[in-house]
Amino acid sequence: MNRKVASAPGNASKRVSRWFRRTRQSLLWLGSLGLLACSGAAVQSHTSEQLDRDSEIAPFVTEMVSRHGFERASLERTLATVRVRPEVLEAIARPAESLDWYQYHPIFLTETRISKGEAFWRVHEETLSRASREYGVSPEIIVAIIGVETLYGTRRGRHLVLDSLATLAFRYPKRSKFFRSELEQFLVLARQENFDVGQIKGSYAGAMGIPQFISSSYRRYAVDFDGDGIRDLMNNPVDAIGSVANYLKVHGWRPGEAIALPASVTGSEYKALVKKGLKPHTPVSDMHNFGVVVLYASGNDSRGALIELTNKEDMEHWVGLQNFYAITRYNHSSLYAMAVFQLGRAIGKRYHGVEG
Repeated sequence: MNRKVASAPGNASKRVSRWFRRTRQSLLWLGSLGLLACSGAAVQSHTSEQLDRDSEIAPFVTEMVSRHGFERASLERTLATVRVRPEVLEAIARPAESLDWYQYHPIFLTETRISKGEAFWRVHEETLSRASREYGVSPEIIVAIIGVETLYGTRRGRHLVLDSLATLAFRYPKRSKFFRSELEQFLVLARQENFDVGQIKGSYAGAMGIPQFISSSYRRYAVDFDGDGIRDLMNNPVDAIGSVANYLKVHGWRPGEAIALPASVTGSEYKALVKKGLKPHTPVSDMHNFGVVVLYASGNDSRGALIELTNKEDMEHWVGLQNFYAITRYNHSSLYAMAVFQLGRAIGKRYHGVEG
């Protein structure tokens, strides 16, 4: 989630970044212009091997002692082990969602992800049914989120979360406030859940476990769905399933309602709706006033947001409803939400034996 309270990217973004990095190799001839080299130099110039004890570690430790009662010497020793990670700064400087839809969706809408999603559903059928009953969230969306994030728990990240969060908290000014808070949350979480902070791995932005929750989301939304007394998102798919469902419910999921509706546009007035963002803002029944024709929306008086996706030859339009918006609270990207929606739909068809 990284997506998640504040749009922290998880493994989904990391895999897109790897794809982008491979694609970028074809552009190396631009090196003579210095375009790529400048970007790398900018990242390297403000990194060092360790955090500074006086200017970075000491003030943060003082805050943690005051706010949460940490033992000063112990926390200082822990933070002294942190290594600043240039690769983390490099990754976060390259936003995954800057890709266009035609580049983004093939990464996630694959036969492997669909077939493994069906298999995951069948293995955890009872748990998914219970989560759907208790939280009202469609099983295929729970499965799709876990599929996009970690390929059903098989790719949970290779970065030490402590190093990643400390690197971003102290060496990434653009979002230092957010990541400083996440570092704080991670240390409190580790104390609560008895984690070894030197062993927990995740995404470059600190998202963890099967559903890739950031620390604040883990503390707020993780649930002990199997009743064993432990909220284990690292290794327990049952807790992961319940926690994803809980996250979406808290963020406004509406049971039984549609997620997104295909649309077509004419003229130019529709652009005003696109600019209004992802949160539903306009009654679907009024969108025709802006040149938007919404398919399958007869009698729909819900509010929606107009989503515009870039294909190779043209633009694709959808109306995102409240449930689409709820998915974007997991990762604040229309590309992410659309990938989850379409992957979930494909997995659902496979699971139910529906052709096409």
